[in-house]
Amino acid sequence: MKDLFGKAIFDFHTHNTPEDIITETSISEEDEMSVEYLFRSYDEMPSIEQKALQLAKGKTLDVGCGAGSHALSLQNERNLDVTAIDISPKAIETCQMRGIQKAEVKNILDYEGEKFDTILLLMNGTGIFGKLKNCNNYLSKLKSLLNPEGQILIDSSDIIYMFDEDEDGGKWIPSDNDYYGELEFTISYKGEKEESFDWLYLDYNTLQNAAIANGLKCELILEGEHYDYLAKLSI
Repeated sequence: MKDLFGKAIFDFHTHNTPEDIITETSISEEDEMSVEYLFRSYDEMPSIEQKALQLAKGKTLDVGCGAGSHALSLQNERNLDVTAIDISPKAIETCQMRGIQKAEVKNILDYEGEKFDTILLLMNGTGIFGKLKNCNNYLSKLKSLLNPEGQILIDSSDIIYMFDEDEDGGKWIPSDNDYYGELEFTISYKGEKEESFDWLYLDYNTLQNAAIANGLKCELILEGEHYDYLAKLSI
């Protein structure tokens, strides 16, 4: 991993001539993403993220924290005990520079020890599952890190709308994948391209079925304006 996402975050924070991140998926063309967006304040966040932060309680784990804006808000504005983790070394270095007291480079599947009252997975939190077949592995791990009254707050989108519709209202979905929400994602930054990685968008019913299969309750908390939603999983 070249850690281009982390480099972009670090460059923006250190004023090292940051540029937009170029993203591309297996079903969409190149798009520009402003790194500044990752440094947004609570007031600048979409309603789904604000709702998740409002619901956060107790000891909290922010998974895939990126630039750390969610963790920072909870730590500084809510006085919660927050641990932020990401697989990007540069992102975590930035989080530490921004003042997050507990930030470490870690894959959630390798996380051991502590248990939490709230686990956050935001900005398409199901993305890190990669493939539909990996849901059980990730949900089982997340469940093992919950305190008895704990909660997992996770968001995603139903991307069925991105596929062409036929005359009968059906959708033309490529047969390459087991599930239409499985994408290949590529990031480019300052002329370098990261190796493609798997990224998963889950519709709510599929997430709910996976949660139930792993002994978790699943509740739809909020639906956004772009086929996105926030869900709460609990034991």
